[in-house]
Amino acid sequence: MIKLTFLGTSDAVPTAERNHTSILMEYNGENILVDCGEGTQRQFRKAGLNPCKLTRILITHWHGDHVLGLSGLLQTLSFSGYNKPLFIYGPKGTKEFMKALLRTFAFQGKCKIEVEEVEGKFFETPDFYLEAKPMTHGIPCNAYAFVRKDRIRIDKQKLKKTKLEGEILGKLKEGKDVVYGGKKYLAKNLTYEEKGNKISFVFDTSFNPKIIPFVKDSDLLICESTFDSESEKRAMEYKHLNVNQSANIAKKSKSKNLVLTHISQRYSKNPKKILEQAKKIFKNSVLANDLDVLEV
Repeated sequence: MIKLTFLGTSDAVPTAERNHTSILMEYNGENILVDCGEGTQRQFRKAGLNPCKLTRILITHWHGDHVLGLSGLLQTLSFSGYNKPLFIYGPKGTKEFMKALLRTFAFQGKCKIEVEEVEGKFFETPDFYLEAKPMTHGIPCNAYAFVRKDRIRIDKQKLKKTKLEGEILGKLKEGKDVVYGGKKYLAKNLTYEEKGNKISFVFDTSFNPKIIPFVKDSDLLICESTFDSESEKRAMEYKHLNVNQSANIAKKSKSKNLVLTHISQRYSKNPKKILEQAKKIFKNSVLANDLDVLEV
C-alpha cells in the first residue's frame, strides 16, 4: 500500500485553508517528501506524522513556495537527533542552492545530507524506482514518477495444498520451478503476477510535449491546476497549467485518476469550480485539500 498525505495544496500564496506545496509518500519503509513549502513541518504535526522518518526529499524546482520550509525542517531534524543520511534530489542547480541555504542559517547540530541533481531513472530497489523529467517553468524544474514494479505473488490458497515452506518459497517468487519431496512444482501453477503502480507528480510547468509520455499510464497523476479554463493566456504567461490542460494530460496519457493541486488563492471562495471544469474532460478527477490522505 502506498500512502500519500497532502501537506500543502496552494500555489505561490497560501490561504487560510491551503498551505504551500508539499506531499508525503509512504511506502515500505520509505518516506519521500515531494517539495517542502513554507509551513510544511507544522503540517507534519497536524497530520500526526513524524518528520524523523523521512528518507528522501524530491525538489521540483527552487521557487520559494516549494522550498521555503526546507531550512526549518532540516533544523528540526538536527534538533531531533536525525542520524541517517537524508537524500535530497532536484533539478540542475540544486547543489548550489543547497550550499547557499546551509550558509544562510546558523544551523545547530548536524544532519548528514546527500544532494543529487537528477534526470531519468535515479533511484531503484528490487521493488520500485524513481524517475525525473525536466519541465518548462523558466528555471530548471523536474516532474517525478514513483513506479512500483510488477511482482510475482504466491497464491496462498494453492500453497496450502502443498508442504512447501521456507527458502523454497523465494524461488517460486523468482518464477523458478522447484522440486520438493521428490515432486516438481511449477511456479506458474502456484503464483500470479501482481501489477505495479505508477504515481506521477507534475507541479509548476507550462504545457510541453514531454509531459504526456512521461506520465503515461499513471494510476495516479498529481498535477498542478493553478488556473481555471478561462485563464489559458495567463497560465502561458506564468508558465503554469490551467485545469483544461491538466485534465487533457490525464486523458491523453491514459492515466486512471487525476488529483488537482497547487490551486491559486483566487479560487479560495469557490475551489469546486476547478474540479467541475476538470470533470468535464476527465471524469476521474478529485481536488486535493490540505491533510487529505490517499492510498493506492
